[in-house]
This record gives sequence, structure tokens and C-alpha cells, in this order.
Amino acid sequence: MSNPHLATPSGKARARALLIPLLGEPGPANAITDVPGVEVGYTTLIAGDGPLVVGQGPVRTGVTAILPRGRADLVTPCFAGYHSLNGNGELTGTIWIEEAGQLGSPITITNTHSCGVTRDATLRWMVNHHPSFIDVWGLPVAGETYDGLLNDINGFHVRDEHVFAALDGARGGPIEEGSVGGGTGMICYEFKGGSGTASRRLRASGGNYTVGAFVQANFGMRHQLTIAGVPIGVHIPEETVRWQDDTGSIIAVVATDAPLLPHQLKRLARRIGLGVGRSGAVSGHGSGDIFLAFATGNAAALRANEGQAALAMVPEGRIGPFFDAVIQAVDEAILNAMVANETMVGRDGNTVLALPHDRVKDLLRRYGRLA
Repeated sequence: MSNPHLATPSGKARARALLIPLLGEPGPANAITDVPGVEVGYTTLIAGDGPLVVGQGPVRTGVTAILPRGRADLVTPCFAGYHSLNGNGELTGTIWIEEAGQLGSPITITNTHSCGVTRDATLRWMVNHHPSFIDVWGLPVAGETYDGLLNDINGFHVRDEHVFAALDGARGGPIEEGSVGGGTGMICYEFKGGSGTASRRLRASGGNYTVGAFVQANFGMRHQLTIAGVPIGVHIPEETVRWQDDTGSIIAVVATDAPLLPHQLKRLARRIGLGVGRSGAVSGHGSGDIFLAFATGNAAALRANEGQAALAMVPEGRIGPFFDAVIQAVDEAILNAMVANETMVGRDGNTVLALPHDRVKDLLRRYGRLA
């Protein structure tokens, strides 16, 4: 079996295989699933070629599902916080997260015009899979980024059964990256983007914890792309696909097993933007850059419904290492989304190039930045 730090389960190279110097200690899978209990599933929809025929294709899209406590515990909420760096996008359920500081459902990510489908299908899935859910209400978290350059986005190809399949298929351990799930038709820094993940292990406040990140990366202009401080995009200017301001987006989810409270998780969510900025993006006017952070700690307190609930928490003065871990993991997750990818041809022959590994390594070498 290949080293999961260097390759995805299908053998696609990850950022560390290019000898990109990256800070921090990754978990065993270098994925959000290194946080105990977190599971990720995909449904990938790729069909057809040639001119766009709305309702027929070509199709380049899908669904990503994240189960915060896994299938074993669907109804215990997690403390959570969110942040919108630029709000030209959607992440449902965040009004209640802002109000109560709790996340109580799986998370789905898809294309812009299928966000409502994944939200509603998640409710149906929850009702079907957990009898106690029938007598309560839910506000699922569903996010989106736009894949219309490659995908027949107005053909509404994502249906309930695709959401069910992603939720049913969610697993722990190493996960695929690149053009899979909701990230199938996405573009990052005008190279092929999509789904990416990474994790960091840290010791803080007397405990050993993990911070994991997952991104659906669909943002950035070519000239902005910076890797390990090297202006990669400036040196690879050809075959760009955006012709104006950044009109892409990124949905980023951070998870941790540390006992963090909602206001602390909102602080972590804000730091996701610093991780995004590491690779050069400025969160343009047309970009939907929306971030969520949740913690699986304090489960017993979150199950309590009467009396007093005892909470643990990381002291405010010891939260700094979590900020570092978030920034490092998000930066690497974005790089993984591009590195673990291939050139894609979509609707009307629109073509998005994969990040050229050899040229990246050559530029890192020229700038003295190979690990």
C-alpha cells in the first residue's frame, strides 16, 4: 500500500510527493478523517462530451458528504462556528450555527444549482437512517461552488439518490482527492481544482489533538498562485480560463477532536482565510469563500437535555497551536486538490489543465524551496 501522505488511495500524487515544503505534523492519513469519527463519502458524475445540451450534458459534477461523528452517531450535535470571508455563495444552516453554536447534521457540498437538492436529500436520509430523527427537526448544512464552465449545471443532474450514495459511502481513513464528489467540475487558480484534504497533529493544553481540513477549491486567478512562497502562477501563464475578477469560490470545513467551544471554533473558522491566502488568493468580489469549523469533543454535554452539563475547554491562552494547525492544513488541502488531479475537458470542449508537476518542482528548485 502506498504512503497516504504521498498518494491518494487510487495512486494519484499528493502535494508532499512534489517535495513541497510544508509545516506541521500530519496525521496518519493526512486527511480530515484523521479526526476520530469523521467520515467522508463521494458521488462523482462524469458523462458525455461535446456541445452543451441542457438536461443531457456533458456532466462533470457530484456530491461530497462529511459525517461529523460518523454513521455510528448521527444525532449528537457538535459545537461549531462559521465565517464568511466573501459571501457570494451559500452554506445553509449557518443562521442556527451562529445562534446556538451547534452543528446537528451531515455536511454536503455540491455545485451551485444543486445545493438545495443535497440539503433536502440529507433530511430524507436522516429520517430513513435514524428513527429518533422522525420526531425532531433538522437544518442540514449544504455548501456549493460553481462548476458551469465544465458541467451542464442547469441540467440539474444531482438527484436524491446521488446524495444518499455519498452519505452511505462515507468512510474514515485515506480518501480520494481532485476531481471527485462535489469537486468534480471545479477550477483552482485556473488549473483543475476540486476536493482536497489534510490534517495536523498537535499537543495543546495537556492533550494530544488532531485538526483536519477539507476544501472544495474553485477559486483564484492564475497569476496569484503561490506555493511555498514561490510565484508559480506567474511562471505558467498559458491556457488560463477566467477572463475577469475571481468568480470562483471555496467551501472549507475544519474538524477537531479538541474540546473547543463555539466562540473558539468561530475563531478557527476565521483562520481558514489565512490558510487560503497562503496560496495567493485575495477573496475576490465574485468569490464565495465560506468556512465552517466543528469540534467532536464534549459529546456527553451535547447529549444532555436537562440539569447541568459539564464542559471541558481549551483555555483561550492555549489556542494558538490550533490556529497554526488550521492554516497549515487548509493550505495543504488546497494544494492536494490541484496536485491530485488531471486535465479535464467538459461542456463545449472547455478544457482546464492539471497543475504540471514537473514545472512546479522545477520552479521550487530554482527558488531553492524543495523540501
